[in-house]
Amino acid sequence: MRSRLTRRHLLTVGTSALAGLSLPNLLRANQQSSGIRARAKSVIFLHQFGGPSHLDTFDMKSDEPDGIRGELNPIATKVPGIQVCNLLPRMAAVSDKFALVRSMHHGMKNHNSATFYSLTGHSPPVDDIRLRDTQELFPAYGSVVDKLTAARAGLPAFVSYPHVLRDGSVTPGQHASFIGKAHDPLLVLKDPNSAEFRLPELSLPANLSLERLENRREVLRLIDRQSELLEFSATARGIHENYEKAISMLASPRVKTAFDLSAEPDEMRDMYGRTTYGQGCLLARRLVEVGVKFVNVYFAESIGGQEVGRGGWDTHGFNSKPMYPVLKNWLIPITNQTVPTLLEDLDSRGLLESTLVVWMGEFGRSPRINSTAGRDHWPHCYTALVAGGGTKRGFVYGSSDKIGAYPANNPVRPDDLAATMFYLLGIDPHNEVYDTLNRPLPIATGNPITELIA
Repeated sequence: MRSRLTRRHLLTVGTSALAGLSLPNLLRANQQSSGIRARAKSVIFLHQFGGPSHLDTFDMKSDEPDGIRGELNPIATKVPGIQVCNLLPRMAAVSDKFALVRSMHHGMKNHNSATFYSLTGHSPPVDDIRLRDTQELFPAYGSVVDKLTAARAGLPAFVSYPHVLRDGSVTPGQHASFIGKAHDPLLVLKDPNSAEFRLPELSLPANLSLERLENRREVLRLIDRQSELLEFSATARGIHENYEKAISMLASPRVKTAFDLSAEPDEMRDMYGRTTYGQGCLLARRLVEVGVKFVNVYFAESIGGQEVGRGGWDTHGFNSKPMYPVLKNWLIPITNQTVPTLLEDLDSRGLLESTLVVWMGEFGRSPRINSTAGRDHWPHCYTALVAGGGTKRGFVYGSSDKIGAYPANNPVRPDDLAATMFYLLGIDPHNEVYDTLNRPLPIATGNPITELIA
């Protein structure tokens, strides 16, 4: 039966909150009546800004001629019939822990519009590099989860780091948008690989006790005084709407403990890789371990493409330089070290079954290699990797055509992947949120990929 929030539900919040029934609790009760069983408790969303080449990673076409095939070769994996790039041997060794969706597709060719689509599951109104971040555009997945579920006491529901994505202008889809700042992520703009990694918003002034912090007026005065807090924490910017959540996070030893990467053995930190991305993925494991529901880990702040050693997967930006050095010496080696370690670490701790890991970019790359710029933007077919959280292991859903240009069967849009994530979290994808004009909008317009669910 379709679960739907009515206007009466929202109008009831004002009086119900006085009786201790908050909006998240009302919404959670509404979802439970839908009969959807939550298979995942948390999601780690690994976004690969710039658009990874599916043809050089997880959907290689080695039998095609030069100009399509590329320089890299496929290797067999632990699962018969599944091949990956030869620079991904550790990924090959953990292929029995993940599934590949090789038929992702949409029509957005620009980074900002395509990335908004991948971060929200909703197609933007225009495909334009100048797409701006506005309150009219749909909120991030994690913000929707924050609004529709009850977070564990003392924990943020949604954490995002270590960048704000931008391609010229800030990319939309990274915050709560029209559903309210109280559902913005806890935004961490510090490098988890830095020796100085800390969260200034989680440190109380020495002369401020927790008892004083419980007083609303003291909280508001604290926020007014700490401009650094406002700069670094999106949660703090929403404190006027939901100050109780902020109090619990400021006072929570679990949050402080989760962010203390120095507590990890050096050997484990080395296994993840001493990179921003590697330590960011380790932090994601620590966050879901304490109960955070949605974690966005961004591979890079920029689309990249101009040099080896920084930036994302936009390899066609190398102009006259060949694209393969940045793949061979930067993007693929980091992926091969960090992502398998994350999957193995989660699995060894018994967390993979309850944690959905999603690895994807905003689109793929073109089948034909441009002689001056490598592979161009290609939203018509690409691959997403999913693992854990109730999904099948060692599985491939959908396929591309002979040259990897278009889906050959079982096409999947970001809308469908969004519906799948919500469904696995026990949230009815047909639930609605209300925009600034009080119009009801479904949180997902696609359908769960039932064949992907274990």
